[in-house]
Amino acid sequence: MQKSIKCKRKKGLWLRVMVLPLAVFALLEISPLLFLLTGAFMDNQEIMDNIAPVLDHTEGFASWGLIPLYPTARNLAGLLFDSPEFFQMFWNSVKITGGILAGQLLFGMPAAWGLARYKFRGRRAVYLLYIIMMMMPFQVTMLSEYLVLDRLRLLDTSAAVILPGMFSTFSVFIMYRFFCGIPESISDAARIDGAGEWRIFLRIGIPLGASGIISAMVLSFLECWSMIEQAMTFLETKSRWPLSLLLPEIDGSNAGLSLCASLAALLPAVFVFMAGQDYLEQGIASSGKVG
Repeated sequence: MQKSIKCKRKKGLWLRVMVLPLAVFALLEISPLLFLLTGAFMDNQEIMDNIAPVLDHTEGFASWGLIPLYPTARNLAGLLFDSPEFFQMFWNSVKITGGILAGQLLFGMPAAWGLARYKFRGRRAVYLLYIIMMMMPFQVTMLSEYLVLDRLRLLDTSAAVILPGMFSTFSVFIMYRFFCGIPESISDAARIDGAGEWRIFLRIGIPLGASGIISAMVLSFLECWSMIEQAMTFLETKSRWPLSLLLPEIDGSNAGLSLCASLAALLPAVFVFMAGQDYLEQGIASSGKVG
């Protein structure tokens, strides 16, 4: 009995020792978000006093407080009432992200279902090609995509960013893993009852694979909402830029407004992540399975 109590005490002490450094690392991870939230309600002069050594290359070290000395909503008011450029780029991000997600649902779901449920010649080669394309960074395919879009006269349009994103292989890979987990006996039973292939896909595949579809959409949203390189490469007109290209334009004169805009741009991604967190975890776990 005493040995059991001693073991429990040692285990509890060990857990406390492990929790402390983990808590410190967690605080370090969220510290940029805390700084962003604080800076959104700081006066611009206070921000400049804190980060002048960084922006103006003066002597000394930058500092930051978790609580503003003079809290103000001036940056928020300026963003809402004096920044039409922000709303235009916000709408551009919504349009680009929504178009990409709609295309991935329209083309990605049938592709993933076909790879997962039907056996045909070259199926393994097609799947391997999807894996290879998924592993390639944008810099590898940038030139070829640029030439194709230029030939189609789509450069400097929203379609130049939407069209390549619609055929993302990563979302197909996530949905494929979930569709593979649907028992074949369910499809066979539906065929015996007279259901066609499209009806099986719509009535069985999509409902049972909903977790994979949602997790793929959450991951794609987080990627598309913050994309920078694609927009910088294919879009020249500033009025067509997504919000992600506005945020890096920070200098001493608009630091407070930029921090407030960054916070506003972050909120949709946070809401989507929180709403789809459970599905996202399932998608990440499923993508790690070897099939």
